[in-house]
Amino acid sequence: MTAVLPPLVIGRHTYESPVVLAPMAGITNRAFRRLCRQHGTAGLAAAGTPDAKQLFVSEMITTRALVERVPLTMKLIEMDEDESPRGIQLYGVDPVTVGQAARIIATEDRADHIDMNFGCPVPKVTRKGGGSALPWKTEWFRAIVRAAVREAAPYDIPVTVKMRVGIDADHVTYLEAGRIAEQEGASAVALHGRTANQHYSGQADWSTIARLKEAVTTIPVLGNGDIWSAEDAVRMVRETGCDGVVVGRGCLGRPWLFADLAAAFAGVTYRARPNLGEVGDTMRRHAAYLADFYEDEGKACRDIRKHIAWYLKGFPAGHEVRNRLALVDSLAALDELISTLDPSVPWPDEAAEGPRGRAGSPKAVALPDGWLDSPQIDERQQRLIAEAELSVSGG
Repeated sequence: MTAVLPPLVIGRHTYESPVVLAPMAGITNRAFRRLCRQHGTAGLAAAGTPDAKQLFVSEMITTRALVERVPLTMKLIEMDEDESPRGIQLYGVDPVTVGQAARIIATEDRADHIDMNFGCPVPKVTRKGGGSALPWKTEWFRAIVRAAVREAAPYDIPVTVKMRVGIDADHVTYLEAGRIAEQEGASAVALHGRTANQHYSGQADWSTIARLKEAVTTIPVLGNGDIWSAEDAVRMVRETGCDGVVVGRGCLGRPWLFADLAAAFAGVTYRARPNLGEVGDTMRRHAAYLADFYEDEGKACRDIRKHIAWYLKGFPAGHEVRNRLALVDSLAALDELISTLDPSVPWPDEAAEGPRGRAGSPKAVALPDGWLDSPQIDERQQRLIAEAELSVSGG
C-alpha cells in the first residue's frame, strides 16, 4: 500500500510516522511517553519500519523553573535511556529566560528537540499576557523565538512553535506568528485550530491549518485539534495539506492510538482493537511505569485514577468497579480490581471512540489591561508578563 505522507523532517530528525504526541501537563510524563512509544513501535512494525524515529514531547516546562533548577521541574525533564529523539516543550514569556533555558538544554544535552508553547488558554496565564495571548505582541513573540533558536542552533537542536489561531475571532494571530517563526529559524510550526476563547469547545477549524500551510512554505506545518482516530489524522492531512499531525486528547486512555496512526500513515490497514483484558494489562503497566517515575507507589496510584474513565470508555465495566478504581491506593488493590473485569469483552467500537477530556465552553479571554490596544508591548506589560510563568497546561 502507498504511504499517505512522506517522512516528516524537523531539523536533523526524520520521522517515518509524521505524528507528534502533544505535550499535556500531568499526562505526558516519562511513564506515559514510554507507553505511547511502545504502542507506536507496534504500529511501525506493522508498517515494516519498527526502528523508525517517533516524537513524544514532555509535558510543558516553564523556563524560569528550569533556569532555577526547581527539583520537580528537573524531574519532569528526565528521559528514558532509550527515548530518542528526546523532546522538551518550553513555556516562557521573557526572551532572556527562554534563552537561558534553551542553553541549559543544549549545553547539558538534555533534549534533541525543543518545542515552544504559545497555545495555553488558561486564564491565570493569559491574564498575565502569556500563552495564547503572547503572539499578539508580535515583536516580543519574535524575540522569544529568536532567543530559543539562537541558543539551540549551535547544537543542531531544532526549535518548533505550537500555537493557536489567536485570542478570539477579532484578534487572530496565527498567520503572522507562523511567518515570524519561519523567519527566526524555527524548524516547524504546529497549529491548534481553535482560538483561546474557545478552549476545547466546538470543532477545531482545520481550514486555518490549510491557510497556514499556504503562508509558511519553507518549514513543515503540523495540524492539531479533534484527531480522535487514525482516520481523522489522515483526513486532516488530505484536507489541509499539512505535513504532519499533533495528537493530544485523542490518546487519553488510548496509547495504542499511536499504533493506528503509524500504520495509517504507512498505508497499512492494521488497527489496534484491544479487548478489556488487554486494556486492563495496559492500565496496570501504566501504573507500574508511574510508580517507577515517581518512586512512590501511592503517588502513582493517585495519578492513574484520572486515566481510569478514559481507559474504560465504552466498556461495560460496571459502576461499582469504576468507582473503586477511581479511588485505588495501591498496585495490589489495582490488581485485585482489574482481575474482576471480564478480559474477553471485545473492543466496543463506536462507544469507545470520539472526544475525550473536558471540552469546556467559549469564554472571554482574561487579558492584562490594555493588552489589545497595540501589538507592541510597553514596560508595564513587560513587568506583568514576567509573572506568567506558571506550571499549567498548554494547548
